[in-house]
Amino acid sequence: MQNYAAVKDSDHEKRIFGRRITVSIVIVAFIFLALAARYAELQLLNYQTFVTQSENNRVHVQALAPNRGLIFDNNGRLLAANQPSYNLVVVKERVDNLEQVLLDLQQLFDIDVKSIAKFKRRLVRRAPYQAVPLKFKLTEDEISRFAVNRYRLAGIEIKAQLVRHYPQGENFTHVLGYVGRINAADQAIISSLEKNKSDYAATDYIGKLGLERFYETALHGQVGSQQVETNAHGKVLRVLGQTKPQPGVDLHLYLDADLQRKITTLMGDRRGSVVVIDPSTGGILAMVSTPSYDPNPFVTGISTVNYAKLKDSIDLPLFNRSLQGQYPPGSTIKPIIGLAGLHYQVITAHSTVPDPGWYQLPNDDRFYRDWKREGHGHKVNLHDSIAQSCDVFFYDLAYQLGVDKIHDFSRLFGLGIRSGIDSTSERSGLLPSRQWKKAKKREPWFPGETLNIGIGQGYMLTTPVQLAVATATI
Repeated sequence: MQNYAAVKDSDHEKRIFGRRITVSIVIVAFIFLALAARYAELQLLNYQTFVTQSENNRVHVQALAPNRGLIFDNNGRLLAANQPSYNLVVVKERVDNLEQVLLDLQQLFDIDVKSIAKFKRRLVRRAPYQAVPLKFKLTEDEISRFAVNRYRLAGIEIKAQLVRHYPQGENFTHVLGYVGRINAADQAIISSLEKNKSDYAATDYIGKLGLERFYETALHGQVGSQQVETNAHGKVLRVLGQTKPQPGVDLHLYLDADLQRKITTLMGDRRGSVVVIDPSTGGILAMVSTPSYDPNPFVTGISTVNYAKLKDSIDLPLFNRSLQGQYPPGSTIKPIIGLAGLHYQVITAHSTVPDPGWYQLPNDDRFYRDWKREGHGHKVNLHDSIAQSCDVFFYDLAYQLGVDKIHDFSRLFGLGIRSGIDSTSERSGLLPSRQWKKAKKREPWFPGETLNIGIGQGYMLTTPVQLAVATATI
């Protein structure tokens, strides 16, 4: 009988199978132990950490913007108000395809490319789930259009907001200034204020010019907050707690709205400035710079075209002549020069000077002319020289005083320095001296230049506010 070799070695296969079972059990046991260790870490060691994270996923703190303080004139007339505005806002986290939605909104609400670009810059600075404005001051027609299309605009909302409004229009622009939307450049201003950056978390606007900027800290108010519960899409389910915002401080000014409007009307289209001060209080009753402009379009963003018209106008409506215009004071300086002569006892009230219509310095062939060619008479005293604006009298007085005494005495009336008015843009004018010319021009001072100063010409420059303060001081 023939013997055949076995095809299968059953014992060998059993040994291999047994080893595999053992290895598998070890691997499964290791995985189980690893999972158990991780579970223990999550449930025992880091339980509180993950509970807090879970809470944060559904509980958010929202900043609440304060109402900006109002501004009134001396009779309680409203100069700067807050009025309701309905804005189109976007919550990015609730929008599936932001770029497509923006394209749809552009067509639906006629939003230009520049507005989209500004929106995207605001989007970068926003907090999570914060509504970012895309279009301001919606009309009733636009609100109706949104209502019809709302079903396909997830994450897009209409939000009511109080927006600054200036009921007096252009009459007070160069005094009040205006507020505007916060941009990247404003962040430096915010960081320099007494309030910290978090106070502006819910605020879209900040004072840009005038009193709105100078009193930004007081007008802004104190931000509030509320803790809300939201669903996975960021929709608020309920308010868990709230700290109410504190409104800004109201400003009550010395300004008189009726007087301001009357002066503006009288100025018409002429370029110039009028400043009225109550000498008993030092309060400014009116400060007009013409031409002016309506500040309201600047609040939510003036168009590039309209801004260019203002900026390029030869009448310079954006220029605040009252605070920033620096002009030779001319004959308005003569009463101060006269008082300087009395103060330094260079003249008396009865001193006289012959006025043939010209004046000459000793050892100088040059003639310094009076505005009146034939002169003001054989003998002119201080009273008559001021009443008739006699140049020759003040040529002679300035020569006797010298530039240093004129400089020091004029400084007592606020010339050459800022008046301290509530503004961040006031200029200081120029009250020249020997030291000033040596430092700026690297030249000596000449006697003829002193004569020019005596009639408010030459290097001397003043602002309308400075002259008003000096006159009120007299």
